[in-house]
Amino acid sequence: MENARLAGRFAFQRSLSLMAGLVTAPLVWCARGLDRFAFVIYNYEAIDGGTMKVKVPAAVLALLVASGANSETLTLGDVIRAARHGSREVVAGQARNEAAQERLRQARGFCLPSVVLQELWVRTDSPAEVFAFTLNQQRFSLSDLMTSDPNRPTALATGVTRLEASLPLFTGGEVSTRIEQAGSAARAAKLLAGWVGEQAALAAAEAYVMVEQAEEFEALVTKARETVAAHVGVAAAWVDQGMLVRSELLRAEVELARVDDLLAQAQGNARVARANLAFRSGQPQERRWDLDPLPRPVALGEDVQVWIASADGRMDLAAAREGLRAGALEAKVRNAAFFPKVALIGRGDMVDDSVFGTRARSTTIMAVATINLFAGGSDRAAVAAARWEARAGAEDVARFADGIRLEVRQAFEAAQTARRRQVTAEQAIAAAREVERITKERFGRGIVKTLDVLDASTALREAETRELVARAEAQAALIRLAVVSGRNLEEVLQ
Repeated sequence: MENARLAGRFAFQRSLSLMAGLVTAPLVWCARGLDRFAFVIYNYEAIDGGTMKVKVPAAVLALLVASGANSETLTLGDVIRAARHGSREVVAGQARNEAAQERLRQARGFCLPSVVLQELWVRTDSPAEVFAFTLNQQRFSLSDLMTSDPNRPTALATGVTRLEASLPLFTGGEVSTRIEQAGSAARAAKLLAGWVGEQAALAAAEAYVMVEQAEEFEALVTKARETVAAHVGVAAAWVDQGMLVRSELLRAEVELARVDDLLAQAQGNARVARANLAFRSGQPQERRWDLDPLPRPVALGEDVQVWIASADGRMDLAAAREGLRAGALEAKVRNAAFFPKVALIGRGDMVDDSVFGTRARSTTIMAVATINLFAGGSDRAAVAAARWEARAGAEDVARFADGIRLEVRQAFEAAQTARRRQVTAEQAIAAAREVERITKERFGRGIVKTLDVLDASTALREAETRELVARAEAQAALIRLAVVSGRNLEEVLQ
């Protein structure tokens, strides 16, 4: 992803050096942004049962709907809150979090007794079974036994209604450790759901910046088109008066056609950017809002080490550590195979010659203990494998933490560079405006040609475009720095 951004930036710089007219950098930026944020394919899974509820703040969605219906002003904070709670990836993350919480409740359920109701119907002429079932039905008669052939009994039908309860008393720590693992997994899922929300908020904020830039660039190109059209009109009048050669007019008309192409492209990019913003906000892509102007990017003000230190609390890193803790407990689970397992079983039977009969009743209570004496070394191998996996996981998490620190450094440098570019671009605008003013005065005196005025106007539009790109990239870089460092987006927007 970073390589794609660098490649797009290189293409932008190269286009500036090759084009003599209005720069198309915002178009490149929009295309790069849309490729990154808009064209995403989601894979959704159906959730059966209809019992799961994902809470989405109704006030946030109502604000977006009302803004779209009444063309009210939508702020960057509104978009961030809506994406954080209502985007599809956030809803999916909340669903996974609920699933993890249910698995924790499932693990805790293994500590409680299990109760099973069973109905059994048997018809047999096996001598042993006929004798046993006759006793269980409490229909045994010694006289009947003496007058019949026990080896060839008449077939007997028996119905058994059985209620059985079992309670694990000791499992070698397996059940309790599984509960700990499920708890870590549930905490990790909750943290990941929060991190997905921050990522959705980041994508929505960048989409907001993209819309602001696309609309401002559209207005800029529209203004440039009006300026070029005015110069074409002046040139045509001078040609009619014989004060200007026709080739100058034709060159001005070529410039006007080129600006018309840029305007059409800018309008298309603005429409796509608005659809992308609606998509990131979890709204229909046809919805439109009037956007509040972007706040001016603030200075970083803090050293890079402060940003790196705050990244240690990132939710995805905390989730990885919880997952590592769950993995480290796997060795303890596997070690339970070397301990005996003890359970208590209670059973009550009602036996008759038909199903659901109640003629005879009996109860049984059993204490069962089992231990695995030899399994060919498989249990020891499982324990060793779990320990090695835990060690590998620890290295992965450590590398992940180092990668986050590097990511923060990159984001910090990008934010600083974008801020410096913005300041430089603002200074260049003042110089370009003065050049345009002087050139127009010289044109009025007949010293310079029409194309000289067009070149001066083009240079001013180029400077304004560079400032627009630099300001948008500075804001986007600051927003990204806040997210990758684990801070709240609202902190950098105040």
